[in-house]
Amino acid sequence: MKKAILMIRCKDQKGIVAAVSEFLFSYHGNILEIDQHVDEEIGMFFMRAAWELESFALKKEEIEPIFEAKVGKMFEMEFELYFNFRKPRMAIMVSKLSHCLIDILSKFYSGQFEVEIPLVISNHPDHKKVVEAFGIPFYYLPMDKSNKDLVEERQLELLNEFRVDFVVLARYMQILSGDFIRNYPNKIINIHHSFLPAFVGAKPYHAAYERGVKIIGATAHYVTEELDAGPIIEQDIARVRHHNLPSDLVQIGQDVEKVVLSKAIKYHLERKVLAYGNKTVIFY
Repeated sequence: MKKAILMIRCKDQKGIVAAVSEFLFSYHGNILEIDQHVDEEIGMFFMRAAWELESFALKKEEIEPIFEAKVGKMFEMEFELYFNFRKPRMAIMVSKLSHCLIDILSKFYSGQFEVEIPLVISNHPDHKKVVEAFGIPFYYLPMDKSNKDLVEERQLELLNEFRVDFVVLARYMQILSGDFIRNYPNKIINIHHSFLPAFVGAKPYHAAYERGVKIIGATAHYVTEELDAGPIIEQDIARVRHHNLPSDLVQIGQDVEKVVLSKAIKYHLERKVLAYGNKTVIFY
């Protein structure tokens, strides 16, 4: 079924839901999903509306300008319009750890993700064979302090060349520069363990084991210039028992990371995430 999705943010005021609903009704739109949220502390209104296009009286290129003229201007809205018949193009960036990468590729192959993956970029050559086995181009771009700027420039060239809509960091263990991030605002999804900032460094699960933690978790978020502090999309935890070894904690943690990142990607693909400030509204 072909459908359109409208994502709206504006100051909270009377009549918004009625105006959007009336607009869709007036052009014979069959509403499939509609949800809204008001952040009372800042007085902001958020809305997601999806409707069937088959009976809709406007052509897809007419919807945005006519909605802006009839509804958007009245409420000083910021809005984005999406169509489900165009699959978003997602690039993956990865380092040595493979668990998130393999999980994403398997869901892509089985059709669980309605997405195109035009390329995978890595600063290590380890995953070339597995990525190419899925018919996806793999770009190995080694990086160190001396060439970081040049490598990022090449990465951005590739993302532009392949018309990438958003990027997933599937345990890509490099810090992106501000210039890189500004090219994809709220379009870079990262995953990390939820010990930050308590257990930093190369072996957080081993450090957590030494402290006898009882739960471990993972956080998926949009990347901002403040490290690991961007708007959160999804989180989850798993319990740890006293007999679990450090290797068990690593496995449990990686399993949680896969699930959390997968959910975050799905929410983004289905246009269910509205970011504002350093928060998100998720229309489940």
